[in-house]
Amino acid sequence: MLVDAVRRATLSPRAHALDLCSGSGAVAIAAALRGARSVTAVDVHRRSTWAVRMNALLNRVRVRALHGDLFEPVAGRRFDLITVNPPYLPAPPDIESRRGDHAWNAGHDGRAVIDRIIEQLPGHLAPRGRALLVQSSVTGTRETLDRLADAGLEPTIVERRRGPLGKLMAGRVDYLISEGLLRGPRLEEEVLVIGAQYAPIRRTRRTRGRSFGRGALTRPSA
Repeated sequence: MLVDAVRRATLSPRAHALDLCSGSGAVAIAAALRGARSVTAVDVHRRSTWAVRMNALLNRVRVRALHGDLFEPVAGRRFDLITVNPPYLPAPPDIESRRGDHAWNAGHDGRAVIDRIIEQLPGHLAPRGRALLVQSSVTGTRETLDRLADAGLEPTIVERRRGPLGKLMAGRVDYLISEGLLRGPRLEEEVLVIGAQYAPIRRTRRTRGRSFGRGALTRPSA
């Protein structure tokens, strides 16, 4: 879904793109093939950085792969496109830890990672930039939309697909129901791509020499 959203996105030839929680680098590579001037991929797993570099080489595109936690490796930089497919699987507090499970586990409500991303997003999105985030309806679509709006961004639902719970999510049905994260008799979820950008700046209107106000300037300086 996220790869398709990037392929449909309008990117300037001078655009700088960032892909967080990059995994194999498929989304970062899609941005590079789409014509972005520079693409950076970040993941907390070192194996991911190796995979991104190899896959970029195979696709004959340039992607800078960095190891680190979310925005830390790109501190102080802003991007025209930020894509994220974060871990969003709710995990019981007493669940047994297994190797690699932090690639999908995201706290008791599945929001441990996405909330951190939203909080830091305005500090890294260019004035006319756009972010694309993937999440499950199980972890609270409205919560994400509200948090993005509270961060000064204008959220939209770019794409949504409804279907049966994924294998890992289905294995935690009892926990999801007990926590109120899953409701109704149908064990389904929506997987969404949510977009976010700065709201258009409102211009001052003047009539007969009187000002009728101006909206808050939410965009950062270029």
